[in-house]
Amino acid sequence: MTFATEFVPTAGEVGMLPMLTYFFMTFAAYCFLGNVFFSVLTNQSVAPEHRISRAYGGVIAIVAGVSYFLITRFYHGMLQDLSHLTSPEARTALIRHSYQAIGQYRYMDWAVTTPLLLLKAASMLRIRYSEAAGAITLMLFADFFMVVTGYIGEQQLTAAGEIITSGKLLWGAISTVGYVVAVVVLYGLYKKFAERGNDTERWGFKFIGITTVTTWGVYPLGYMLTMTSIDLNYIHIAFSLFDVFNKVGISVVAYLVGKRLLDERLNEKKVLDGYATA
Repeated sequence: MTFATEFVPTAGEVGMLPMLTYFFMTFAAYCFLGNVFFSVLTNQSVAPEHRISRAYGGVIAIVAGVSYFLITRFYHGMLQDLSHLTSPEARTALIRHSYQAIGQYRYMDWAVTTPLLLLKAASMLRIRYSEAAGAITLMLFADFFMVVTGYIGEQQLTAAGEIITSGKLLWGAISTVGYVVAVVVLYGLYKKFAERGNDTERWGFKFIGITTVTTWGVYPLGYMLTMTSIDLNYIHIAFSLFDVFNKVGISVVAYLVGKRLLDERLNEKKVLDGYATA
């Protein structure tokens, strides 16, 4: 191991923004690692019908954690190359070209985690697949279609790494169709099954549904901003933070829903700090 090739460069070598980007990428990876343990350790602390939600949360955390450790690893390699460049133009070009390569892992992550997030929403109202097989299948297919076509849009590049604007806009529009379908189906599930859940479960479903409609909008915004002159490190940071919110934050909300239901069912004399006792 040598200092020059293995350790993280400093802001003096690469600039403050790249170092903050690396910080938030690593922060996200640690959050997902922590959420794996959180999902496993809290499995018995929620109502039985909501334990599947803990399983979804664990799988989401594992996939996202592996993805972010890969993203962080390759961004670290980019920082090493960046530390040897002195020309501002060369540095900007390296950051832009590396963004396209590193960002591919996000789409591979989203292809697995975003369908699970939608299933997590459905689990808040205890919707069984057999009860709404067509709607759930359509929702998951639309979500996967959204991610894959978005990935194709990100691949609209020349051999020199320059973005083909017309191709990227076309595939971005196609991807948006999948997003709209997924949201419409999710809303339809709520309208059909809302009465099944209690106030706590409806709150959990609404929270996940609202984040799907709102915070997921950051990702297409980032998609469009890559065609501008913005420093793409800002997009890396935004995606890292919103990935944590949309995956770890929702896992915490689902836990609170399941835990509250369990606590309500237990005799108060048998509850100590949220855990059943003899």
